Amino acid sequence: MQKKCKELGLEEELRLYKIRLWKSYLSIFYFLHTLLTVSHCILLLATCEPVELIYIDVIIYCGCTIVVFIILSINFHDSLVLRHTWVMFTSSMLAVFIFIICDLIQTIYHDKYNNWKLGSFYDTYIIFMIYMFMPIHFIFGPIILGFMVSAIYVAFYYFYARTGIPMFITQLITSSALWSDILHYVCTNLVGIFFRKLNDIVVRASFLDRHQYIKEELWLRNARVQEKMLVDSILPTQISDYLHFNIERKIKMAKLGRRFIGRDLPIQMHPDVSILYADVVNYTHLTTTLTVEKLVQLLHDLYGRFDRAASHFQVQRIKFLGDCYYCVAGLVTPDPDHASKCVALALDMIWDIQEVRDIQKLDINMRIGVHSGILYAGIIGDAKLQFDIWGLDVTIANVLESTGLAGFVHISNTTLAHLDQDVYEIVDGPQKAVDHPLLQKHKIQTYIIQSAPSVEKRCTSLTLDNMSNLKMMSRPDLHNHESDSLANIFAAELHEEFRKMPVSPVMFSKYRHIKQDKETRLPVNKMCLHFKDADMENAYLYQKDYMFKYSILLVWCIAMCLIFIQWVDKSNFSFTEIILDVLIIVTFSIITFIAWYKHFCWRIWGRHNKPHKYRRFSCVVLYVLESIQNRKNLRICVYLFLTLMNFLVILQIMFHCDLRQLILIKVEASIFHYDASHIECFNPWILTNLVAVIIIMTITFTRIPFVIRTIVFTIEVVMYSVMVLFNYNFNFHHSVTSNPNLQAEYAHVMLILVTATTSYLKERQIEFANRINFKWKRELEKKEKDAVLTNQSIIILLNNILPNHVVELYLNSMAKNELYFENYKMVSVMFAMLVNFNIELSSLRFLNEIITEFDMLLLYYREFYVVEKIKVVNCTYMAACGLDLNFVKATSIPLHRSDSHDVAEQNRIDLEEVVFVMVSFALDMMRTLEKCKKEYQKVKALQHISIGSIEIGLSSGEVMAGIVGASHPHYDIWGNAVNMASRMQSTGLPGHIQVTEESANILQDFGIYCEYRGQTFVKGRGEIPTYMVGINENLDFIEISSKRVPRHLERSRLISYDGLYSMAYSDARRSSQLALREERQNQSF
Repeated sequence: MQKKCKELGLEEELRLYKIRLWKSYLSIFYFLHTLLTVSHCILLLATCEPVELIYIDVIIYCGCTIVVFIILSINFHDSLVLRHTWVMFTSSMLAVFIFIICDLIQTIYHDKYNNWKLGSFYDTYIIFMIYMFMPIHFIFGPIILGFMVSAIYVAFYYFYARTGIPMFITQLITSSALWSDILHYVCTNLVGIFFRKLNDIVVRASFLDRHQYIKEELWLRNARVQEKMLVDSILPTQISDYLHFNIERKIKMAKLGRRFIGRDLPIQMHPDVSILYADVVNYTHLTTTLTVEKLVQLLHDLYGRFDRAASHFQVQRIKFLGDCYYCVAGLVTPDPDHASKCVALALDMIWDIQEVRDIQKLDINMRIGVHSGILYAGIIGDAKLQFDIWGLDVTIANVLESTGLAGFVHISNTTLAHLDQDVYEIVDGPQKAVDHPLLQKHKIQTYIIQSAPSVEKRCTSLTLDNMSNLKMMSRPDLHNHESDSLANIFAAELHEEFRKMPVSPVMFSKYRHIKQDKETRLPVNKMCLHFKDADMENAYLYQKDYMFKYSILLVWCIAMCLIFIQWVDKSNFSFTEIILDVLIIVTFSIITFIAWYKHFCWRIWGRHNKPHKYRRFSCVVLYVLESIQNRKNLRICVYLFLTLMNFLVILQIMFHCDLRQLILIKVEASIFHYDASHIECFNPWILTNLVAVIIIMTITFTRIPFVIRTIVFTIEVVMYSVMVLFNYNFNFHHSVTSNPNLQAEYAHVMLILVTATTSYLKERQIEFANRINFKWKRELEKKEKDAVLTNQSIIILLNNILPNHVVELYLNSMAKNELYFENYKMVSVMFAMLVNFNIELSSLRFLNEIITEFDMLLLYYREFYVVEKIKVVNCTYMAACGLDLNFVKATSIPLHRSDSHDVAEQNRIDLEEVVFVMVSFALDMMRTLEKCKKEYQKVKALQHISIGSIEIGLSSGEVMAGIVGASHPHYDIWGNAVNMASRMQSTGLPGHIQVTEESANILQDFGIYCEYRGQTFVKGRGEIPTYMVGINENLDFIEISSKRVPRHLERSRLISYDGLYSMAYSDARRSSQLALREERQNQSF
C-alpha cells in the first residue's frame, strides 16, 4: 500500500491526514491520561495512611501530566508540524522520557527516604501509550522507543534496585524471573507493533479507497454531463431523460436475466408551439455543379450557423433532410414568445444564407414557412433513434415553406396573432398559398414578412459565433479523464475530501451536520459499532480476513511466552498441565502453520513465477485457510478457541498455587523474622502484565464482530479482577505495590482497567475507521457499477444515433466542431414512404410498431453489406447500403479499417451487390407491412385505422457521408444517388419499388426483372427513364436469367421470409426469427 500511495502521489495528502489523525489520538490520550491521573490520585488519597507519604506521589503525577501535556501540545500547531515533521517524534520522545523519569524518581525517592521497595504499572502503560497515541509518523520510531523503554525498566530494576551490575549479570544467566520480565516486555511490544501496523494499514487503505472513490465519482459525473450534453444536443430534455432512464433500466434487467416486455412510445403532445420549415432554394442545382466534398462543407457551414442561431433563440432543431431544415420554438419549455423567436430565427437564417451566398459566390437562397399550433413530438422505432414531430400543423408549416417566396418568411394568420405587428413589415401571402387545397380546407391565411430590424440580426450573429466557440471548446472529454483540466479538478476535490475525512465518530457526526445529505449520515450504531443496515453488516462480517495470519502469529507468540513463563516459574508439573501445554503448543502451531502456508508458498514459487503443481496436502491446507478467512463463524470459533486457551494458561498458573502453603510460609516468616519475600507461587506483576497483553490481543483480533470481542474481553477483565481482589487476594496483596501504603491488589486491578479502557477506546476508533472504509468500498463498487452502466448507456445511445464507426469520432473530433465526411464510390440509397397514413395520436402507436418492425430487419443486414438506417422523417424511412469503412474511397480524417479485409480482397469485391441487398431489404419492408396489416385486421378495435401502403424509391452511385451541424451534430448522406432515390420515391407508385436505369441494369444482372415504366419527370433532371422492380402478388421477385450471383445469397434467402426461397429454408428461417427476437429482447437498444 505504501508503494501504491507513492505511485498515486498521495504521500503528502496522507501525511496531512495522519497529522490530523494523531491530533485526534492525542485528544483521546489527554482525556484518558487526565482520567487516569485523577482516579489514581483520588485512590491514593482515599486509601493510603498516613496520607503525608503520598503527597509527593500526587505532586509528581500531576506535575508530570502538566509538563507532558505542554510538550505534546506543540503538535496542535499545524503550521509548525507541517514545516518540521521531526517535531512530532521529538515531542513524543520527550514526553515518554518525562514519564519514565517521574516514575523512577518516585521509586528512588521512596526507596531512599521511606525504605519502600516499589514497583510500577506505568512501564506497561507507557509502552501502550507509545504505540497507540504518540504522534510518531514513521513505524520504526515507536518500535525503537518501545524497546528502549523496556530496556530502561529492565536495567533499572535489576541494576539499581537489586545491587548492581554483577548481580544483574548473574540473574541474567540464572534468574527465571528476569527472563519472565523480558518476555513480558517483548509480548507487550509485539502487541503494540501489531496494533500500530494494523492502524497504518487501515489508514492507507482508507486513503486509497477514498482516492478511487473520488476518481470514480468525478469520472461518473463527467460522463453523465457528457451524456446529458450528447442527448440534449439531439433530443429535448423531457425525451432524453426518459430515454436515458429506459436504456439503463433495460441494461439492468438484461444483467438480471429478465426480459423487457413491450415497446416504448416516448411521444408527447405540445399544444402551443411554432414550427419553422426552411428549404435551400436551388439546392438541386448545387448538387450537380459542386463536388460532393464542397457541398458537405457548404452545408456544414450553413447548418452550423443555423444551429447556433437556434440555440441563441431557444428554438429546438428537429432535423434536416438534405436541403430541408426544420425546428420548433416552445418545445423544450413552454414559451409565450415562441412565435416571435421562431420568426427572429427565420430572419437570421435568411441573413446567414445571404452572407454565405456573397462570400462563396453561389446562387442560393432560403424559403421559410412558420406556423403556430399543436404537434406531437417524440421518438419512434428501435434503431438509430431520432427526434421527430407529427401533426396537421406540422404539415401546414411544410406547405407554407413550399408555397413561400425565396428570401422571405412565410407565416400563417395563427403565427401573426402572436407577433407584434408594428415591428415587422407584413404583406399578404403569394397566390400559390391562397390556391393550395390544404390551406383552403383549414382556412389558413398567409402573410409575408418583408423586413425587420437589421442591427439585431448582425449583433446576434456575432454573439452566436462567440457563444458557439465557448460551448464547443468547453465540452468535457468523456474518456480522457486524466486530462489537465480534469486532473486539476480531481486534485482540488481530492484535497477537499481528504481534509474532511473523519478520524473519529464524533468528527463524522460534525461532518454530517455540515453537509446534511444522505450519503454522509453515520452508518453505524455509536454504541455497538454495527451497521444500521443489516445487509451491509453481514457483508462486512463475511469479507475475507487478510490480516488473519498476523493475528494468529501474535497469538502464537503470546501463548509460547505464557507457557515459557509457566515452565520457568515451576519445579514440578501435573499431568493435566503437561497435556494442556502440549495441546496448546500443537494446536497453536498447526493453526499458525495453516495461516502462513500460503505466504510461504508464494515466497518459494509465486514471487518468482515458478510453475508448481500443488499436492493434495497443500490443497487441503489452502482450502482450510480459505474457509477460515472467508467464513465468519469459523473465524469466531478459532478466535474463541485461541483466546480461551491463552486465558487457560493464566488460570492454570494461578490454580497451581498452593495458597494454604504460601500463607503458612508467610506467617512463619513473620513469626521467626526471616525474609520470605522471594517465596511466591507466581510472579503477580508479570501475570498481570501478561493478562493486559491478552486483553489487548483479545480486543484487537481482526474481522471478529466488535460486540463479541467486547464481551470476551469484558469477561476476561471481570474474571481476573475478581481473582485478584478475592480468590487470590493474599498473593497479590503481598506483591510489590506502586505507592506507599497502597494495597497492591488495587494497583493490579488499576493496571487491568487502564489497559482495558485504553485498548477498548482505541479499538473503537480503528473499528469505526474500518467500517467507514468498508462503507466507502461499497459506495465505490456502486460508483463503478454506475460508471459502467453510464458508459454502456452512452455507447448504446451513440450506436443508436450514429453509425458504429462514427461513434469514436464523435467523442474526439466532433467535440472540437471539426468537419468529418466520407466518400463512397458505390452506395445504394432507399426512400420508403407510407402513403395514405393518417397521422393522429391514436395512429402514432401503430406507426411506431411498423417502424420498429422495419428496424428489426436491420439485424439481418449486419454482416457483409450492412444496411444502415439514416433517418425517419414523418412517414418516410431512409436507409443506405454500402456505408462501410472497408469500401470507403476517402475520408477527411484517417481511420482504422478492419483487418479482416485486405486490399486484394477489397479489389475483388463487387460493390454493385449493394443494390441487390438494398432492394432485398425494400422487399422485406413491403412483406413486413403486409403482415402488420393482416395482424391489425384481426383486431376489431384496430380495423378503423388506415395504415395505407408503401412506395419505395431506390438509386445508387457515388455518395458523400458526414456529420454536419454545430451544437446538434447529425450524420447524413448527400449526392446524386440520394437526390435520385428521393425523386424515385416521390414520383413512384404505392406498392412498388421504383429505381433508376443504372440500378435496374444492376438488378437485372442479378436475375431480378425490372419493368420499364417510361420517361418520368424528375425535378432538376427533367425527363429520365425509370423502372419498376418486378414483384408478383406473393411479394416475391420476378426472376429472369442472371449474369451474376450474389456472394451472400444464402443470407438473402434466410432474410426473405415468405419469399422465393421460403420452401427450402423454412426451418432455418423460423430459427433465425426466433434468434432475432431473443437477441433483440436481450440487447434492448
